[in-house]
Amino acid sequence: MAVIPDSPLITATELREAVEAGGQLVVLDVRSGPDGLSGFLAGHIPAAVYVGLAEDLAGPGTPADGRTPLPAPASLQASMRRWGISAATEVVVYDTVGGLSAARAWWTLRWAGHCPVRLLDGGIAAWQQAGGELTTAVADPAPGDVIVQPGALPTWSAADVIALPATGVLVDAREAARYRGESEPLDAVAGHIPGAISLPTTANLGSDGRFLPAEALLERFRVSGLDGRDPIVVYCGSGVSAAHELLALEIAGLPGVLYPPSWSGWIADPAHAVATGDGPS
Repeated sequence: MAVIPDSPLITATELREAVEAGGQLVVLDVRSGPDGLSGFLAGHIPAAVYVGLAEDLAGPGTPADGRTPLPAPASLQASMRRWGISAATEVVVYDTVGGLSAARAWWTLRWAGHCPVRLLDGGIAAWQQAGGELTTAVADPAPGDVIVQPGALPTWSAADVIALPATGVLVDAREAARYRGESEPLDAVAGHIPGAISLPTTANLGSDGRFLPAEALLERFRVSGLDGRDPIVVYCGSGVSAAHELLALEIAGLPGVLYPPSWSGWIADPAHAVATGDGPS
C-alpha cells in the first residue's frame, strides 16, 4: 500500500522530484468546461492524464442530487483504472483555476477509498514557475486495478443538514454575493441554507494562487467559530468548490464533511427553507 501523505498538498519542486524518482505515480490534469480537453491538449505537465470534471468526477442523478452528483462507483472505478491507478499508486491532481477543480478530484478519490492523493499547490502556474516544462504529448498509462470502496469519507444528507443548528456548523463556500442572495448565475433560487455561515473559498488562497499556510487558515476558521469541537459541514453550489474548502480545513487540521447536493440540491425541494442577507438566519 502507498503511504498516506501527511499533507494534502505537494509543491511543484516536490512533484518534479517525485516524477524523476519514478515509482507508482499518476498525475491527473483536472479541467472543467467545454474547453477543458482543448486546454489540456494545448499544454500540460508531462505524463499527466486528462480528467474531465463533468465527465469523470460526476454522474447522473435527480434534481435532489444537485447539479454535480457524485459519480457512480462502477463508473469512477473504470475511470481510475483507465488513468493507471492501482491500490499502491500515489496520485497528484492539479488544474489551472486555483485548485477548484482539482480539489473535487482530491476529495472524490479519497471518498472512493484511495488515500494517497495530493493536490499540486499553485497548479500548472506553480509548475512553470519552478522551471517545469509543458508538453502536448498525450500519455497512455497502463491500466490500473484499483477497487473503489465508496463512503471512505462521510457525507451528510439534507435531513442531517436540517438538524445542524443543534449539532454542528454549516459552511457556505460560495461567493458572498451568492450567499446573500444578491446574485445567482447558476441556480433558480438565490440565497443560502438557513443557519449557514459564509466562508468563500477564494479566501483560502494567497495572492500567489497557493493555499495560505496552515496557521493562517486555522485563524481564518477560528475567527468564524470553527474549532473542530462541532461537526463542520460544507456546501457550495453543486459540491465542487466545497471540496476546496474541505481541503483547506484539512490543511488547518480541522475535520470537515461534505453535503454533496449543495445549494442546487437543497432548492430542488420547495419545502426547504431559504435565507438571504448577511447573517446565518
